[in-house]
Amino acid sequence: MENRTNFGGLPDEYSTFDVSKVVVIPVPYDETSTWGKGADKGPDAVLEASANMELYDIETDSEIYKIGIFTADPVDEKSSPENMVNAVQKSAAHYLKQGKFIVGVGGEHSVSTGFVRAYAEIYDDLSVLQLDAHTDLRPEYEGTPYSHASIMSRVSEICPFVQVGIRSMDTIELPFITKENLFLAEDIYGSQDWMDKAISKLSKNVFVTIDLDVFDPSIMPSTGTPEPGGMLWYDVVRFLKKVNDNVNIVGFDVVELAPNENNKAPDFLASKLVYKLLSYKFLKS
Repeated sequence: MENRTNFGGLPDEYSTFDVSKVVVIPVPYDETSTWGKGADKGPDAVLEASANMELYDIETDSEIYKIGIFTADPVDEKSSPENMVNAVQKSAAHYLKQGKFIVGVGGEHSVSTGFVRAYAEIYDDLSVLQLDAHTDLRPEYEGTPYSHASIMSRVSEICPFVQVGIRSMDTIELPFITKENLFLAEDIYGSQDWMDKAISKLSKNVFVTIDLDVFDPSIMPSTGTPEPGGMLWYDVVRFLKKVNDNVNIVGFDVVELAPNENNKAPDFLASKLVYKLLSYKFLKS
């Protein structure tokens, strides 16, 4: 492995492969994004920020890093979007076959197709929970079906999905919307009543894909296409805790961080989000 920060800046006692329940897979890919660039720098920014977190989680009264968190070599395939997806799938499948819990760190959202495909090979009843500002349901975009704008179109070919936090779409996507599985940001604002309904649409085994633009730009400006009217920190983590309490989260990814050297707070939010969801998932381990 190249010399770089592992997630949490953990010592070998908690970060070597053999002792770790969790594998973090960085995917520094940003080839199909069309406005703000820089998501390929996201994984390193998340890892750097994570090394500066307090590893005790107050809410769960836990130090979940002690289950072991191994940081894998990055998936660094850039020859084509399709080849990148295949490489991500291969990497994820490699670790899943060894019983590891996978956390993907993007990179643009197109990387998620590879993770979902790998999980679908193992779980017949898989569904995907998407937290995102955008529906990402274009059949293809700018000449490729593996665009960041087409990720949920690819997921739809694999398994059912639920979309939360959406507040931007194109008319071309409307025919592909499943309205009962769509939870618009404007409809869920200031309420928690929607949470049980969203969770009821999920299967037992769930892969969670979190595009960081689901958050409001006031706390997460470092994304390629920030949209006003997003969710805030406690909205998201309370929902994720409730999801974890009701279904089996089999893996997740966090994507679309385009770091800004002059504002480290979004990097820290992303790394903290990874750690928080791991704390929920493995609290009873």
